[in-house]
Amino acid sequence: MKKPWNGFWGAACCGAGRTGRCGGSTACMRRARWTTCGPWRARTGMSDGRAGDLDKKKKRGYRMDYGVTITRGAAPWQIFQQGPDGTACIRLEGKYHLVHLSQELPLQFSAVPHAKTTVKARVALESTGESVVPWTECTVLDSENWTITFPRVPAGGLYRIETYMDYEGWDGLSCTRGDMVHNVGVGDVFVIAGQSNAAGRAKNPVADDPELGVHVLRTSARWELATHPLGETTNALHVGHYENHNPGHSPWLHFAKRLKRELGYPIGLVPCAYGGAPLRWWNPEENGALFTNMLEMLADYDIHPKAVLWYQGEAEGYEDSAQTYLERFAAFVRHTRAALGQPELPFLTVQLNRCMEGPSEKLDRQWGMVREAQRQAWHTLEHVTVVPAADLALYDFIHNASEGNLVVGERCARAAMAECYGRDVDWMAPEPESVVQTAPDTVTVRFSRIRNWLNPFGVPAALLPFEAEDAQGLAAPKAYETGTDSLTITFERPLGADARLHGAWRMNPGAAIPSDCMRMPMLSFYGVPVEQG
Repeated sequence: MKKPWNGFWGAACCGAGRTGRCGGSTACMRRARWTTCGPWRARTGMSDGRAGDLDKKKKRGYRMDYGVTITRGAAPWQIFQQGPDGTACIRLEGKYHLVHLSQELPLQFSAVPHAKTTVKARVALESTGESVVPWTECTVLDSENWTITFPRVPAGGLYRIETYMDYEGWDGLSCTRGDMVHNVGVGDVFVIAGQSNAAGRAKNPVADDPELGVHVLRTSARWELATHPLGETTNALHVGHYENHNPGHSPWLHFAKRLKRELGYPIGLVPCAYGGAPLRWWNPEENGALFTNMLEMLADYDIHPKAVLWYQGEAEGYEDSAQTYLERFAAFVRHTRAALGQPELPFLTVQLNRCMEGPSEKLDRQWGMVREAQRQAWHTLEHVTVVPAADLALYDFIHNASEGNLVVGERCARAAMAECYGRDVDWMAPEPESVVQTAPDTVTVRFSRIRNWLNPFGVPAALLPFEAEDAQGLAAPKAYETGTDSLTITFERPLGADARLHGAWRMNPGAAIPSDCMRMPMLSFYGVPVEQG
C-alpha cells in the first residue's frame, strides 16, 4: 500500500464544521492529517523521461523552496466545510528561506544572513484578485517557521491563498516570493457511501459537465475539480474501497451542481462507496471495514460533512439479510454520527431501483423488505430522508443509466434543500396513507402527498405492481379504479382478515410505477396491514 507523501497534511484547524469558531488556541490545534500538492510525479502520473529529468533535478538540489513555502493547511481545489455561522477557520503553517538572486543569468541563489523577517498571507478571490481576508502578518517562529490562522473565511470562492515576506536589508534581488494555493472554497462537503449505484456504473453518454466550485476528494487523497467517474482510483492511497473495474457516471456531480447554483457557494464530494458492498461492511457492529475507510478519508482533512449520501441495499437481497436491514442501518447511522461528533448528521438515502436478473419469490421478498426498511428509516430515524428510484432507466441489469442518475441527483438535491437547509421544497414522494378493505375482494389505497393526480399509466390490472397477501398466499389484482389520490383494487379472490398489501416490491416491479403526475412515483412498500372498513 502506498504511503502519503512527505507528511504534508491539511485541514480546517478547529473543526469549524461543528463550531464555526476559532481563536487559534492550543485546544483548536488538535491533531489532524493535512495534505498538499505532493511530488510532481504523483500529481501527473508521468513515467516518461520528463518525470525522470525532474527526479534528477530534485536530487541535484533544484527544490525551489526559497522565499515563503506553505507546508500545512490547504490544498489546491480543497473545499472547507463551513460552520453554522457561514465561515470556516483555516490555519496555515510553513517555512521561510532568505536568499539573494544573482545579477546575471543563469541565476545563482546565495544564502542571506539571518535578519528580522515579516511573513504575510491573505485570501483573495480567484476571479478578481480582491482580498477576502486582507494581508495579515503571520506569527514567525524559531527555525524559519511561521503560522497563521484565518478564523472566519466566509462561505464562497473560489479563493486563492497567497503569501510573501520581506526582511531587514532586502533589496530588488532579494527573494520575497511566497507560495500560493489556488481554487479553494468554503462551502459544504457531502460524503458518498453505499455500493455500486452510489459509486456509479453507467457508461452511456449524457451531458453532465464539470463546474468550477464543485470539487471531489479522490482516493489519491487529493482534491480536484469534480469530473466523472468520481471514484476512479488513479494514484490511490485509500484502498479500502479500491475499485477493480473503472466506475462510471453517478448521481452526485449533478446533485452538487444543483446545490451550488441554489446556495451560491462551493460544494465538495468525498466518494467512499464500493461496488457490491453489503450493509455489514459499513456497520461497525459487524464487519465495518468501509466505515473505517470512510473515517480515514475524512480524517485526512478533518472533514465534518454536511450530510451523507447513501445508496445501498441490493446486496442484502442476495445475502438473505433483509429482515434486519433497518436495525443494522440504524446502527451504522448511530456510529457514524458518534464518530464524527455530529449527532444530527443528515443521511440522504435512495430507495432501490429494479433488478432484471434472476428474480425469484425469495429474492423478491428480500428486495421488498429492504425497500420497506428504507421507507421506515425515514419515518423512524431523525434526519434521514428517502427518495424513490424504481421508475428510472437501467444501464445494465441492476445499475442506473446515466439519465437515471441525473434524476436521482435532482431528487436528492431537493431533499437536501429541505432537510439540510430548511427550504420549503416539495421533495417527498407519495406513499400509502391508508389501506382499507372495502369489500371481501377489494382494497382502497389512499396516498399521501398527491399534489396533482395519481397516475397508474392505464396499465392492465395484471401489470399493476400491487399484490395482497394473507394466510392463503399472494393475490393479484383483476381490476382497479383510479381516484385523484387513491386506487381501489379488486383482487382475484376474497382476502383474509390478516391481509397485507405490497406495492412495487419485487426485484423487477414492472415498468409503470404509479406516480403523482408531473412529480414523482410512489415509494415502494411491503407488508402494509389492510384495515377493515
